[in-house]
Amino acid sequence: MTTTETRPRPLVVAIGGTGRAGSSTERALLTALSSPEAAGCEVRLFGGEFLAALPMFRPGAAPTDPGVLDLVETVGRANGVLLASPAYHGGVSAMVKNALDHLEHLADRERAYLDGRAVGCFVTAAGWQAGGATLSALRSIVHALRGWPTPLGITVNTSPPTPGDGGDAARAQCDVQLRKIGWQVAEFATRAAQSRVLAGMPT
Repeated sequence: MTTTETRPRPLVVAIGGTGRAGSSTERALLTALSSPEAAGCEVRLFGGEFLAALPMFRPGAAPTDPGVLDLVETVGRANGVLLASPAYHGGVSAMVKNALDHLEHLADRERAYLDGRAVGCFVTAAGWQAGGATLSALRSIVHALRGWPTPLGITVNTSPPTPGDGGDAARAQCDVQLRKIGWQVAEFATRAAQSRVLAGMPT
């Protein structure tokens, strides 16, 4: 019987960011990713700089770009995913959507797309108006890719503090929620990886 010590560490992949270095989206993603890392998971970040270098997805074209191959193979091995997008004009950013479109290359795998993976979703927005619609769209995309969105998904308001918005306390609570999303993904990923090992299935 396989022991806990010989089981591979669950892999949690984080995808998101913007074209701006050190963006609030990528910082939020790193906050959420700290939970799976603390739980002993293997973690991998595909941040804004990486996503910006990906070519546009072309249906029917075999992947040849090294970045695309890296993304597809890593997500294909993953047990859980953290997904973050800025809200651009009420929707998911083109850069994040393009990365997700490349997961079409996982269609013919035994674990197609995001099947059997918990996916924690959150959105950053300069204000509250666009965040809810974008988060809903992101979760719908995960459903379409057969992933399991975590129960908790949040919008991070990146606007400067204004009187009455809670200031530092509100932002500290936001970090708590981001880490909670990370824990939900880590817990599911760990359980899923163990059950697949016991069933003799690829992890």
